[in-house]
Amino acid sequence: MKTFITDNFLLQNKFAEELYFNYAEKQPIIDYHNHLPPQEIAENHVFENISKVWITGDHYKWRAMRTMGVNEKYITGDGSDKEKFEAWAKTVPHTLRNPLYHWTHLELKRYFGIDELLNEKNAAEVYENTSAQLQNPEKHTRGLLELMNAETVCTTEDPTDTLEYHQLLKNSDFKIKVSTAFRPDKAILIDNTDYNSYIQKLGEAAGIEIKSYQDLQEALTKRIDFFHENGCRLCDHGLNNISFEEFTDSEINSIFEKKINSGELNSSEIEKFKTAILLFLGETYHQYDWVQQFHLGALRNNNERMYRILGPDTGWDSIGDFKQAANLSRFLNTLDGKDKLTKTILYNLNPSDNEIFATMIGNFNDGSIKGKVQFGSGWWFLDQKDGMEKQMNALSNMGLISCFVGMLTDSRSFLSFPRHEYFRRVLCNLLGQEMASGELPQDMELVGKMVSDICYHNAKNYFDF
Repeated sequence: MKTFITDNFLLQNKFAEELYFNYAEKQPIIDYHNHLPPQEIAENHVFENISKVWITGDHYKWRAMRTMGVNEKYITGDGSDKEKFEAWAKTVPHTLRNPLYHWTHLELKRYFGIDELLNEKNAAEVYENTSAQLQNPEKHTRGLLELMNAETVCTTEDPTDTLEYHQLLKNSDFKIKVSTAFRPDKAILIDNTDYNSYIQKLGEAAGIEIKSYQDLQEALTKRIDFFHENGCRLCDHGLNNISFEEFTDSEINSIFEKKINSGELNSSEIEKFKTAILLFLGETYHQYDWVQQFHLGALRNNNERMYRILGPDTGWDSIGDFKQAANLSRFLNTLDGKDKLTKTILYNLNPSDNEIFATMIGNFNDGSIKGKVQFGSGWWFLDQKDGMEKQMNALSNMGLISCFVGMLTDSRSFLSFPRHEYFRRVLCNLLGQEMASGELPQDMELVGKMVSDICYHNAKNYFDF
């Protein structure tokens, strides 16, 4: 059966159509946050089959397959790639009303020209077709990015990373700009059981033996400087919430020394340390004129049994209900009070906190930079139609959506870039419906300019890649 991904997919009136086709569709993509492996871009990796690029590492698909009773052998286990694809294809018809159903068929059509509904009956044929196409040079990793009109792609690396593949890409003939984001969470999360071994690894990368908190600050600064020299202009943090507890310098020194000497820390000591290092990093990001990003609100590794079997980042995370407002306000206010608050993007995972985040950014937009503090796009569980619309409605009602820097994939998959198209269609339909109802003027040039700004120009001007 022919798929439902028509030219007017998600566009419900003539205004939405005109906004999308004239102002959104052809804008280049600036994907300013993702988890793509830079080695595969640098080496122009060839995927052996569709499962390697589409199912490996995709927690969304894994969770759906588990819900359908698929054995782990055909998800992350030792089942063959073809068996895993067939298990996914059998699952797809049962994902109706889940965004996976939209994404699956959008990706099959955009990357492979397949215009039919995926199911167990055509699974073998689709597997052979797509896997054969992936062997063509235009479907290797670089070609997949070029196919989506990507202009800039920003991966995410730990401070200990050598950035060798970013250096190779910088000196290559690849036309797409590949940058990176600095992700120092392992240096912040002092309550992690492997914290001391990580600090040793960080010290080796920085060429410093880290024995004190001052040594840790120096090591992080050296790695920030190294990343900056290699084109990095932003950081990213994935935290439950922002920590903020009053501290003294001597307390932080004692807490760090206690930790590296294998002492047990209490909850107050942990929060004080996290506060101190986040403020230090925030000030350092300001010094380098970076953009800081905070992804807040995920409750991770909920299933302890499966965590023991499969490890972290294997699909056992959910939305958390952490308190966000007070500490976030104190953190931003402390940096702003020193005039050391850099450009900041806040991402929320709990939709009940949308209005908190949408109003928080207005407290620290001080007129120095357009959209200096941003309420980031719906992410993870919220990067679907309903989540996107709720985020954009909250931002519109309590801020200026016209300053919004738009969508990102936050993905590990080279086939995830149609999410930009998905977002653009949702945006254009949202505005088009209000133009039709008279809530917005039927001024295509006025509304269209805002659309093109959100899809491309705001990000282009906001980030210094």
